[in-house]
Amino acid sequence: MSREEEIRQELFDHTLNGHAPEVKALTEEALKLGMDPMDILFKALIPSLEEVGRRFEKGDFFVPEMLIAARAMQGALVILRPLIAETGAKPIGKVVIGTVKGDIHDIGKNLVIIMMEGAGFEVVDLGVNCAPEKFVEAVRTNEPHIVGFSAFLTTTMPMFKVNIQALEKAGLREKVAVMVGGAPVTEEYAKLAGADHYSPDASIATRMAKQIVGAAQAAENAALTQAVELIDKTLKKG
Repeated sequence: MSREEEIRQELFDHTLNGHAPEVKALTEEALKLGMDPMDILFKALIPSLEEVGRRFEKGDFFVPEMLIAARAMQGALVILRPLIAETGAKPIGKVVIGTVKGDIHDIGKNLVIIMMEGAGFEVVDLGVNCAPEKFVEAVRTNEPHIVGFSAFLTTTMPMFKVNIQALEKAGLREKVAVMVGGAPVTEEYAKLAGADHYSPDASIATRMAKQIVGAAQAAENAALTQAVELIDKTLKKG
């Protein structure tokens, strides 16, 4: 086994176990050896975080294990992100996320952000206690595929509907997928509030986001194909 292969395996193992100093040191060693930042991300770090997600969903891992693994990976992302940006590699999608007005809890939101960034998304974090106007402006400015509303209190959950109504009023509702989550939130409540998607945890939120972006890209490709076919037909008739 080459040293590069060893590094990939060690990065996978140390990320899985949340060993942040080792992950940082291995990332730096990999770069000194000339390994591609995208290779480090997609062949070691992301597979490890996906394994963390699988173990969480099976009940083998809990929130603390998930958090320390995500934080270990974040240390590597800090090093890799500017290098990947230099290569011109595009993120797989864009997400705007924030904790709703009246709520200052952010552990769940921050875990979602780390997981999504690790999966290759560009994430715009609006922070906590976000007014509907802040979400509207962020969606208008950033044109994300997804906007995520997080609520940790039953008293702030009604802000989901208020935020969605604000998007409707601004004419932006049809341009973005709305995902909601938080400790007291249920799928039934999410539907009643008018959300498109509900996620009970960061792992599922990330998997769901990939599916949303994939569906959106498939729809864009289909529309492009139809347009090309229409142009071809028009030209033939001419």
